[in-house]
Amino acid sequence: MTIVSDTIEKFILSLMNKDEKDILEIQRNELAEYFNCAPSQINYVLATRFTPDKGYFIQSKRGGGGYIKIIRVNIKENKDIREILINSIGNSITKQKAYTIIDNLKEKGFITKRESLIMKNAIGDRALSIVNGYKNNLRATIIKDMLIALIG
Repeated sequence: MTIVSDTIEKFILSLMNKDEKDILEIQRNELAEYFNCAPSQINYVLATRFTPDKGYFIQSKRGGGGYIKIIRVNIKENKDIREILINSIGNSITKQKAYTIIDNLKEKGFITKRESLIMKNAIGDRALSIVNGYKNNLRATIIKDMLIALIG
């Protein structure tokens, strides 16, 4: 399953990068047919590889003329990115999801390597070791405050 998922992800990214598009419309069934897999495999790739914390949003329209629209958020140009990030974090966030958001911001050049390391250390398990039952809640508060400070 992982190999097919990787292949589908690379294919979608290549389509987006080919024409430097930030929006891609695809037909789920056609893509599943192309890769000779179940449509649920396409759903899995979209749900796990093209998430808000990785800089993507998915819109879908069901029915005869239905489509799936993958939208890549350009952090440097999107004025609403602060709200998007804050909303995707919510009141609680796991360390892994927080690290994914930080890595994505670094990869897109929005924060520096140094800033990403500081953020990761501030929300890591070692830094939050005193707070047993509320680590993910505290982690969400810390990362949101740091992003507000960085984004303004």
